[in-house]
Amino acid sequence: MKSIVQKIIRLRNPQFTFDEALNSGALIQFIWIQIGCIFRGLKVLFLFRKPKGMMLGTGVSFFNISKIKWGKFLRLGNQVYVSALSKNGIQFGDNVSIGAFSRVIVSTSLNDIGDKIVIGNHVGIGEFAYLGGAGGLEIGDECIVGQYLSCHPENHNYQDTSLSIRHQGVSRKGIKIGKNCWIGSKVTILDGVTMGEGCIIAAGSVVTKSFPEQSIIGGVPAKLLKTRTNE
Repeated sequence: MKSIVQKIIRLRNPQFTFDEALNSGALIQFIWIQIGCIFRGLKVLFLFRKPKGMMLGTGVSFFNISKIKWGKFLRLGNQVYVSALSKNGIQFGDNVSIGAFSRVIVSTSLNDIGDKIVIGNHVGIGEFAYLGGAGGLEIGDECIVGQYLSCHPENHNYQDTSLSIRHQGVSRKGIKIGKNCWIGSKVTILDGVTMGEGCIIAAGSVVTKSFPEQSIIGGVPAKLLKTRTNE
């Protein structure tokens, strides 16, 4: 049975191999959970959409699903909420995984709709993430992300001291994260940041400015620690 399940998983992850120490009880429970996720993914058929191998945890919900696109084997954990109130929608690539209790939200306001969220192929994001897309958010292929990632591509204007900040509007530049980045847990990325390909962001960092490819950064605010090329 283990070999059969392993072949099925390799449709999504070609390099996957079960650990030899895996016991039968855990494997059976794993299979049962996956079957439930696959059946819940079929609910999009009622919205005249193709599941493409989608796997949904319990309590997953969508808003404005007509502006959401996904590739093969999208996996959304328990209680994930995806809201595509936006100009250009939300797009998930192939083999994208979003951890439980995460929020993927382009806009929360009907009077100033945001731009988009684009997540590339083979991206894994941990639990409790908040992915905002008001000014546009792009995450490149092959990125791996720990829990509690927070992306905020929008800033409140505050220059006029005679007026409440909430009435001064917002500015939006967008966030772009290159391919093959490793982002640790509890990282916050603010508006206007561009991360080059192959960057590593230490856990707990607050990223307020852009960094070139192969950078290793950390801190509050995040600073360049070294590069992966030892330059």
